[in-house]
Amino acid sequence: MAQGISRRRFGTATVLLALSTVLLAAPAQAAPPAAPSTITITGADVPEPLTLRAEDNPELFAAVLSQVSWLNGRGQSSSPAAGGLGPKYTVVVSVEKAARHRYDLYPLAEGGPRAFRPAAQPGKRTTPAWFYGRLTMSETLRAAGVPLPERPDMIHSGVGGGSRVIPERALAPAGHIDRVVGELRRVMLLNAAIVVTITIGLAGISLLVRRRVG
Repeated sequence: MAQGISRRRFGTATVLLALSTVLLAAPAQAAPPAAPSTITITGADVPEPLTLRAEDNPELFAAVLSQVSWLNGRGQSSSPAAGGLGPKYTVVVSVEKAARHRYDLYPLAEGGPRAFRPAAQPGKRTTPAWFYGRLTMSETLRAAGVPLPERPDMIHSGVGGGSRVIPERALAPAGHIDRVVGELRRVMLLNAAIVVTITIGLAGISLLVRRRVG
């Protein structure tokens, strides 16, 4: 009789443990946040907005995205003199047709490219900040269709003549990669916690059964 009761309790505990495992595992299976899909570039000397889509030209899209994807935090410089900034180009990053981020780029600024993160962002506000832009900014925007002069310092001469080179680091959307790595880390930690919970639960059930049977 006691053995039958122990078996029923064991079965009930097993069902409860299985249900708790499903509930704990649900967040680990949640879909990661959607990646940027569209970039729009506008400027005073750009007749029509330039639209880049990730699915149409992944490499060029990633190169342009890399110019702004890391522009977070408190900024790197104070406000530069307006007279030395040169032409401004506004870059809007959208996710599934919804604008998410807006930045102002100054590829021809005195002393090197500059980038500005305005306080007014699509659907929210943030702290305005200035950053030193990447040296590849001018050539990257030029490749996207912005009418900028060719940069001789971005020409790499080699066998068979010179060719324009955008460094590989400019093709990596750093911000997106960081988010993906962060999501993977959280999923791994959650899965580890689930394994520990299951192990402890099974050990407790085994101990309970041995006590009841004994």
